[in-house]
Amino acid sequence: MTEPITIDVWSDIACPWCYIGKRNLENGLAAVSGDDDAPEVRVTYHSFELSPDTPVDFAGSGADFLARHKGISLGQAREMNERVTAVAAQAGLDYHMDDVQHTNTVKAHELLHFAKEHGRQHELAERLMSAYFTEGRHVGREDDLVDLAGEAGLDPDAAREALRSGRYLDAVRADQQQAVAYGITGVPFFVIDGTYGVSGAQPAEAFTQITRQVWAERAGAGSAPSDDAESAPVA
Repeated sequence: MTEPITIDVWSDIACPWCYIGKRNLENGLAAVSGDDDAPEVRVTYHSFELSPDTPVDFAGSGADFLARHKGISLGQAREMNERVTAVAAQAGLDYHMDDVQHTNTVKAHELLHFAKEHGRQHELAERLMSAYFTEGRHVGREDDLVDLAGEAGLDPDAAREALRSGRYLDAVRADQQQAVAYGITGVPFFVIDGTYGVSGAQPAEAFTQITRQVWAERAGAGSAPSDDAESAPVA
């Protein structure tokens, strides 16, 4: 029996392109699920902090944060938010960037590792990103994270204990160290079968193509993924 294709995804809860990439990946995989020889795929999310120095409670709007973080004008920041909102809509996501509450995401990443241990990582990743980008909810404070964990099907008391213990912080740091080893400097970043790196929020069709090609390669009937998917060997 052929082993599943592994897709390891480095992303940050506070990255708008990561949620778009997540949805495009899901839609791309859905397109291959009806194939006669449908690939089996196992997706795992890994931690990456885009702005680890962000305070838990940032005083300002989403545009304020972007302007300060990138050193651009407030007008340019608003234009960037409008652009990403339009791209998100194409992926079926309803972003509300003016309502985003910027925060430090390390605790959210710790919670994702807790969720992985309990078989609910995908559910929690979706819940966190939806809460952040579409609902304007806070994803950096303990009480808010515990509530979201419960909404994702996790035990709230166990989630709170996991956050207070800090025992998943080492797993977060290990993900970040692996990202450095791979040469990952921006997210989302997808590692296909531990071999091919795909950078950025690629369209769904790119994920469909590369999955089919890797599956065919496994069967000895195909070649390496084409450049259309913007893939490259991982160091």
